[in-house]
Amino acid sequence: MVDQIFSACSAVAMIGWAALALLPSRPFAVQIFARMLVPGAIGVVYLYLLLTGAGSMPADGGFGSLAEIKKLFAVDQLLLAGWIHYLAFDLFVGSWEVEDARQRGLSHWLVLPCLFLTLMAGPAGLLIYLVLRTVVPPRTTADDPQQAPST
Repeated sequence: MVDQIFSACSAVAMIGWAALALLPSRPFAVQIFARMLVPGAIGVVYLYLLLTGAGSMPADGGFGSLAEIKKLFAVDQLLLAGWIHYLAFDLFVGSWEVEDARQRGLSHWLVLPCLFLTLMAGPAGLLIYLVLRTVVPPRTTADDPQQAPST
């Protein structure tokens, strides 16, 4: 069963990432689907795995040391919960990157590598996006001929 849950959650998350990459200017795709619906659905599965896996937690497992975490992740159901944790949070961060970039007027082409890194290496992608948003000045309406007031 854990293999099917892994495949299903990974596929749903990839649909969320595709929405971010391909539909960045669609509020439903970014703000509702990729930010709320997909992470929320994955979160339900995560909660299910934690609640049903609580009985199989090793007595010496925990979060106080790397050795304790390793013992927790030796249980497939808890390892899958850890993976789903990554899927949900990285997608949520990616949706924030897309929305923040849109509000700042940053080109989506600049954000795409950040999204890929966020998908593949969460904090590294977020770091690159934070650097990007720091070094590329926000575009103001005066910079955008389509939004500039007419004279």
